[in-house]
Amino acid sequence: MKCRVEFNERRVLIAVQNGNNVALRRAGAYIRKAARNQVFAFDRASIPGTPPHTRRGLLKNSLLFGVEKRAQSVVIGPAESFIGTAMVAHEFGGLYRKRRYPKRRLMGPTLEKTASKLPSLWEKSVKP
Repeated sequence: MKCRVEFNERRVLIAVQNGNNVALRRAGAYIRKAARNQVFAFDRASIPGTPPHTRRGLLKNSLLFGVEKRAQSVVIGPAESFIGTAMVAHEFGGLYRKRRYPKRRLMGPTLEKTASKLPSLWEKSVKP
């Protein structure tokens, strides 16, 4: 009995990269949805230490994600083009328009809450 095995390393690497990009998109969408679920529309500011409120829904709509294929990474967070730099003051605390804001973290705690689910998004991402 004779057996011949061919191994195409380039094909395997391409399959892994494509699977990783799909899993990164899933992770970005999952974390974005979890962050959106933490934001509520309310007239008054949220209590310090809790996620910020949105008055007109701009914060919820500004939460976006994007996959960087070359770097094999995903970026998730509020888009500056929607709400400016206000979320920096909320997330980390600090000054914005000459007003001091306490920490009202959104993205950090959301990532911590969803971290245990993320490995399952890579399960079966590379198909033979």
